[in-house]
Amino acid sequence: MIEPRGGEPLDAPKMKEPKIFRPEPGDPGRPRRGLDDETLVQQQSVFRDDLLAGHTILITGAGSGMGKASAYLAARLGANVAICGRDPEKLEGTAALIRESTGREILCQSTNIRDPDAVEALIGSVHDHFGGLDTLVNNAGGQFPQDAIDFSRKGWMAVIDTNLNGTWWMMQEAAKRWQADGKPGHIINIVANVERGMPQAAHTCAARAGVIYLSKTVATEWAPLNIRVNCIGPGVIETEGFRMYPEEALARFHKANPMKMRGNAWDVAEAIAYLASPAARFINGDLMIIDGGQAQWGVIWPAGMPDYFSEDGAA
Repeated sequence: MIEPRGGEPLDAPKMKEPKIFRPEPGDPGRPRRGLDDETLVQQQSVFRDDLLAGHTILITGAGSGMGKASAYLAARLGANVAICGRDPEKLEGTAALIRESTGREILCQSTNIRDPDAVEALIGSVHDHFGGLDTLVNNAGGQFPQDAIDFSRKGWMAVIDTNLNGTWWMMQEAAKRWQADGKPGHIINIVANVERGMPQAAHTCAARAGVIYLSKTVATEWAPLNIRVNCIGPGVIETEGFRMYPEEALARFHKANPMKMRGNAWDVAEAIAYLASPAARFINGDLMIIDGGQAQWGVIWPAGMPDYFSEDGAA
């Protein structure tokens, strides 16, 4: 996964000036910057309208991109929705969209997931407001494209602290509350497909790999508590996070999968809705990959492919 999520400021380094790729706005090959509100509400779902009725779901990093789409879909399917992120203005934008299009109220709370005390307060607020929590979606995170040898210590720690530690604080606090209340729960972690490595994103590759195997481990440990833990690994997903990457790199991203296309936030939102639904009750410790077959095909170079590797099958 190459998209920064949840608006986490990571002090990304300035990139070298990339080659310019400026296709005309009508060019279908032009990378988009996510689904705007008008397009989002027009998306059709395969699920019935009351699929998640009575279900309470908390989504981190829901001010934009996949988190926003997932929050909107969950509300449309009848769920009680709580969202958090670092940017109150973006969160309110998501909340306003949901209120206007579904008539449902949602809980918004600005939260830094790197802060365990803030995470504890957030989980408490959700339980106080809705009377419980059924599904936690850890979507917040972020990274920047850079060769690993050039990472600063601050840059490395920022990504690890958000993508690994922040996710863990959310997981642990949710599980502790479920254990204390004697209630079941479900965690969905949005990660990446790290099986073949992630050149120019080694920091997030390390963090996401940690989350994947942490999830598989506690999926077993927490099974006696009736807590399930699963992951979703998106590939190239068109969102506002594309702003982090050079146009030259964006122009090739879709060539890294055999379908030669880009996904969008709705693809991930529908997967989250499925895993949160009763249909997924026997799925635990799994990693669902949504990448158009990229894992079997190509490699992403988010800062632009080095000439050394400039061959078909890489992006």
